[in-house]
Amino acid sequence: MATVPPASTVAGHGPQRQRPSGALISVAGAAGFTKPDRELARTVSIVGVGDSDYAADYRASRAAGPGYVPPDDLSLATIAFERAVADSGLRREDVDGLNTCFMYAPADVGEVCSTLGIHPRYALAEGNIMDDVIPPAVVALASGRCDTIALLYAAAPRAATKRVYGGTTYTDDRGTPVSYYYFTPWGWSSQAAHWAFIFRNYQNVFGATEADLGSIAVALRTHAQRNENAIMRAPLTIDDYLESRYIVRPLHLFDMCLVNNGAVCLILRRTDASTGLPHVPVEVAGWGHAKVSADKMRNLVVERLRPQFDEAGREAFAMAGLSRSDVGLFQGYDASSIHLVDQIEGYGFTDPGTGLEFCQDGQLDLGGSLPTNTSGGMLSEAYMHGWNHVVEAVRQLRHEAGERQVTDVTTSMSSVATTDSAHPLLLTRGG
Repeated sequence: MATVPPASTVAGHGPQRQRPSGALISVAGAAGFTKPDRELARTVSIVGVGDSDYAADYRASRAAGPGYVPPDDLSLATIAFERAVADSGLRREDVDGLNTCFMYAPADVGEVCSTLGIHPRYALAEGNIMDDVIPPAVVALASGRCDTIALLYAAAPRAATKRVYGGTTYTDDRGTPVSYYYFTPWGWSSQAAHWAFIFRNYQNVFGATEADLGSIAVALRTHAQRNENAIMRAPLTIDDYLESRYIVRPLHLFDMCLVNNGAVCLILRRTDASTGLPHVPVEVAGWGHAKVSADKMRNLVVERLRPQFDEAGREAFAMAGLSRSDVGLFQGYDASSIHLVDQIEGYGFTDPGTGLEFCQDGQLDLGGSLPTNTSGGMLSEAYMHGWNHVVEAVRQLRHEAGERQVTDVTTSMSSVATTDSAHPLLLTRGG
């Protein structure tokens, strides 16, 4: 068994988080999220990335025959970790920090460390989507809690032996899901239901059609065709989109994110210790956070989280010393196509009600004003809860994205948006 840090530096799986303390920053912000701090801008860089074989694993799971054993979280995480370490040019012995984010199964830190062959002096097991994962790692590095940290995500929903909401942890005494505001007696029992409400309201206010929304799915599928690791690479037309089945009317199959197994690993170091490595460091320049405090339904469906996007975006730009015009790549949380539109409009890249026209004009394409989700996003590459968006941003900022490369891009905004919060992250190409 690998040496595991003392309990004071280890947090368990679940919503409670333990933050490293340090003189540089008051860590706890709104709802426990890491507060932006200008002094931390660009002090830490992403120096290595690795991901699993989304497309190959998906094909294998779909074709599963007798004797097929799906990969679990730890086996997928090991692949991503090994690839990220190799990509960074470092040794596994250099990794003395770890945050393990396994979405559907609690992570045993000791088992993970033993499997990876590392001995961290700082470790967490959180189980997070890509919202407040990088900022506390920045704090840990800047305050000397570790020198090199691996942020490790894995999700294996296709290997799960029971439904995600099937256990008592996720239901009340009647078996009703308690997450969000699922009004099960009225048929509102899925994520797709509130995306459908949002787009129906969008249609009523701005006159958009289903074909207009289909342009988002088509644009991201076009990006995915340039990405060998994307799950969905077959050409997609508006006619294909309109002929696909409804998930929740007016949303079609291609409006919804994928469900797949996969893993991602990011390796971070202090920027002043990131020279001499194989790749240009990608600096963590700024972040923000904003959450709905009341009347969630109105904020989500009518306002489409615009106040939250505006507030969190201003925080991130202020920390980074940048403006919206500096952003050359956008990686938005596309759990559904309309949710991506909400972010593009909400952060002010185009006016409310013009996001679909913005897409149809080619502005999300490689030659457009805001290339978006250039690996195919969660609609066509893989659903990695926003982690794959950061990997793509890093490869783009290194100028290593091949035929999908955005010319001369130096600044990326990634956005994780839940149904009640916004978490933008600004990354910049290092010198």
